Amino acid sequence: MRLYLLTLNPTDSVTEGFLPAAARLGLDVTVLTDQPGAHRATYPDVEVLECDVRDFRAVITRIATHHAPDAVFSNSDHLQTQTALAADYFGLPAKPWQAALRAKDKAHLRRHLTATGADTVWSTELAAGQDPAVLLGLDVPYPCVVKPREGVASEDVVLVGTPEDLVLRCKEIQGRRPQAPLVVEEYLAGELYTLETLGDGRVRHVLGGFHTEVSAPPYFIEERLAFVPAHPEPVVAQILAQLDALGVGFGACHTEFVVHEGRARIIEVNYRAIGDQCDLLLAELLDIPLFEHVLRTHLGEPLPADLGLRTDGAARLEYPCVDRAGTLTSAPEATELSVDGVRLTYRPLRQVGERHDLHHTNRDYVGVLRATGTDQETVDRVANDFLAAQRWVITP
Repeated sequence: MRLYLLTLNPTDSVTEGFLPAAARLGLDVTVLTDQPGAHRATYPDVEVLECDVRDFRAVITRIATHHAPDAVFSNSDHLQTQTALAADYFGLPAKPWQAALRAKDKAHLRRHLTATGADTVWSTELAAGQDPAVLLGLDVPYPCVVKPREGVASEDVVLVGTPEDLVLRCKEIQGRRPQAPLVVEEYLAGELYTLETLGDGRVRHVLGGFHTEVSAPPYFIEERLAFVPAHPEPVVAQILAQLDALGVGFGACHTEFVVHEGRARIIEVNYRAIGDQCDLLLAELLDIPLFEHVLRTHLGEPLPADLGLRTDGAARLEYPCVDRAGTLTSAPEATELSVDGVRLTYRPLRQVGERHDLHHTNRDYVGVLRATGTDQETVDRVANDFLAAQRWVITP
């Protein structure tokens, strides 16, 4: 059976998750990407074809002139709509392209939730190149959040408190992203969480989620996550109702939301598996073939009624971040060890000798620590001790 996997740059989710899962399922894989060199260098034994994967027409043509497909899949935020359209063209299982577009386009997401009565958040859209001064004539609630309409990873997401700051921040983002429309929306107070789901269009499983700690304002860098086996049922019900309103229910979905005084409100919907190695941790912690399950749904196979999730796991992920631009001159190497029943996996995300600017996003990560066990207090203590013993040196 032939799986077409659409991707941009290489990711851990694909390299360590989906490609090994495809091999275990006995699938023939063809990777379609606009960066073929990087992928051939990362996994030379997998067929990689160059394609303008952001254009669904190019994707359809590339597939139609190669081997017949049995599944078309992507775990990229940027490629869900194109993937859904291509899969549907060939009559294959797919996410509704409308739902994929609503999830990706934050302005559409807000409009649709409002139109369906699922939730109403004050928001407005600033077209690419439009003068931010037009916002001064609107009744913007402060504080508010500015973000790229189709952004990812908290890039150029910033909290603003005054009209003057709003105009300034919009102009700064436009200087970096002249072609990107922006969304301005009310700030949603509350603790930040995620909900991880997996569905086949008939049944939807809730895999748990995470409690996310972010950096101090005005930025929203995700610094650490603690696994939450089960959110309160009323919270889950509220988020699932909003996902239903969006038409989201097939395949993997990673939803970020806040809870304030019992009310759960979506921040954004990432219609794919959670990334930044959280998916690798989730598969290990729940003791399920998570990546195989995701691929099977795209092959048209039903999910089991019971996934057999392990329920006694505790986990934490920590992302050491730089706080200045410069060259990484000293850093810990990749490590795996067990301490007091806690399994620690540390992976560097930058190589010593690399120079980077400061981005105020997850591009400032220098590494990721995954810690798993059965007691959260022990997991946190062991993770803290490990991190305290490490040094990351940035030379200006």
